[in-house]
Amino acid sequence: MDFSFLQDYWPMFAKGAWMTLKLSFFGVLLGTLFGVLFALMRISRIWILKAVASIYIEVIRGTPLLVQILVIYYGLTEFGINMSAFMAGVTALTINSAAYMAEVFRAGIQAIDKGQTEAARSLGMPKGMTMRYIVLPQAFRNMLPAIGNEFIIILKDSSLVSTVGIAELLYNARTLQGSLFLPFEPLIVVSVCYFVMTFTLSKLLGALERKLSNRDSSSGIKKIFRKKRDSERHRL
Repeated sequence: MDFSFLQDYWPMFAKGAWMTLKLSFFGVLLGTLFGVLFALMRISRIWILKAVASIYIEVIRGTPLLVQILVIYYGLTEFGINMSAFMAGVTALTINSAAYMAEVFRAGIQAIDKGQTEAARSLGMPKGMTMRYIVLPQAFRNMLPAIGNEFIIILKDSSLVSTVGIAELLYNARTLQGSLFLPFEPLIVVSVCYFVMTFTLSKLLGALERKLSNRDSSSGIKKIFRKKRDSERHRL
């Protein structure tokens, strides 16, 4: 095998890796935000919200990401919606990630002991504040491994956006395959790049998980009593 082409074309792989990270970052970030929203809709007592979230999650999880990318980039033009390739890629990754994140957050929220919610509500905290300060922080800590896995999955699945012409890692590798007549070596380099990114990300998430685990598990309860104390002082 001949890897001498890396001397001249390594910037091409670096740019592809940067594009892959940007796609994955925005996809997971926006997917997490929408995932929280759909998770709250899924566990809502309002049936229409619950129905909309359930249909969205089932449809997105039941269709391939590649089809979603093609529908967003090519299909929406029929309705006068023209997106750039990058915007279409981020949108497709966000929509796909939000469906999986919603199920992750739903399971994480429902795993929190109901006694903590009841304690916060008995101290006068509104439902929204209870969810924001008590339930979600603990749920997020418990869901961090699942969120990390979703980030890694999105990072690898982002290679599918090469089908709409985004110059990410796989797209650049296929370009070099054709121009240099090297069918194997560029794919080996791409595989190493993906492994380095996913391995580094898994180690960083593991360190963050250990850091959060070392915190006082009763921090949520402490917030309740601190807010109760501040509220009483304000009344005086």
